[in-house]
Amino acid sequence: MSKFLNFRKHFNTFVLTRGFLTALLGSAFIYLNHWDLSYPLLNTILALSSLFLLLKADKNVWFISGFFIALLWFWWIGLSFKHYNMSWAIPLVMLFIGLVYGILFWLIAKIAYYLQTFLPSTLYPLPSLIIKSLGLLAMSYIHPFGFDWLKPELMFVESYLGIEKWQFGIILFALILSIWKKQSLYLLLIFLAYQPAIPTSQSVSKAVQIVTTHTTVEDKWKEALQAEQFKKLFASIDKAIDNNKTLVILPESVFPVFINRSQDLIDKLQEKAKHISIVTGGLYWDGKTPRNSTYIFTNGKVTVANKVVLVPFGESNPLPDFLSDWVNKVFYDGAIDYEASTNVIDYKVNGQIYRNAICFEATSEKLYEGRPENMIVLSNNGWFTPSIEPTLQKLLLQYYSKKYGTTIYHAVNMSASYVIQNGKVKIL
Repeated sequence: MSKFLNFRKHFNTFVLTRGFLTALLGSAFIYLNHWDLSYPLLNTILALSSLFLLLKADKNVWFISGFFIALLWFWWIGLSFKHYNMSWAIPLVMLFIGLVYGILFWLIAKIAYYLQTFLPSTLYPLPSLIIKSLGLLAMSYIHPFGFDWLKPELMFVESYLGIEKWQFGIILFALILSIWKKQSLYLLLIFLAYQPAIPTSQSVSKAVQIVTTHTTVEDKWKEALQAEQFKKLFASIDKAIDNNKTLVILPESVFPVFINRSQDLIDKLQEKAKHISIVTGGLYWDGKTPRNSTYIFTNGKVTVANKVVLVPFGESNPLPDFLSDWVNKVFYDGAIDYEASTNVIDYKVNGQIYRNAICFEATSEKLYEGRPENMIVLSNNGWFTPSIEPTLQKLLLQYYSKKYGTTIYHAVNMSASYVIQNGKVKIL
């Protein structure tokens, strides 16, 4: 009974309500975009409100906020288990994700208040505000199990404020001063983080055809259906040829076979490639381990670009070997992990250089080393639809496009395809 009362003391109605409200304000930009209700002014106000409440909150509210932010951003991760007939695991995955980020948020606030006790009380609450702000700044570098989609500055990707670290720092600095001095005038400093619209220096090539497919995970791997699926894919290629396109891009592993071991398929694609360059997803087998790959058919040649950053748990298990083997056996029918390529790969098509990226890795900072001008991304969102996953993925790609000036061509299965230039989404 005493333990229950102690829990009620730390997590009362006020703490739960404030924590959930803070998380809701900090997650609203995702759902507004998902429902086509995204407006820069509204996104700016909601994000600032979330950060303001979070900086003023204690460690218990930080735990609740982190827990619900994780749920509101990442509840969809467990949906992949339904494809393994393990729907019972979905709520457990959601709970685990919430606890991981809840504890992470709690630790930041705990450290902030612990260090506060060693400093003069006349500075209260400045030291704790600074530590909590540094924690938020560092959050995008903390990747639990290799998963790096939680970036607090992402809240501003479709707002009037910038997403660079220095701009996020200015925002936090203004909030700190307004809270410490109890003077809202300091909020005017936020205008220093204003991000003017980035002019589009070049138009998106109309010679590129991006194909969207609608094949469920279950149907994709049924051999009896593959002939019809392949027929539709070749029809899409033929349509691009008829429309005088010079490049056609198909989604991730849209040919669910080891293309390098299927000479008949290679021959057919090479025949089409006499009329148009083709970039498509497929599997690659070197005789030892499978790879998730991009195949490029152009100028009479076939080039293979393998994935560099693998999906945690989905393609590569980040746990120690003894746990990894057990997880693969229990949850993935004993399947072995994919193997990642060592280096980021660029390839040339029709005189243009593109950075290769497949689904998850396109949202990784590593893929933007050297500030690539163009990137082709192939995705299969069938594992997580219907959900907000395609929306969050798109917002992350907008974030990186804006940050690095990369034009991103994104071909997707089970959700819309698009181009992103200077952080703006365009439909070809």
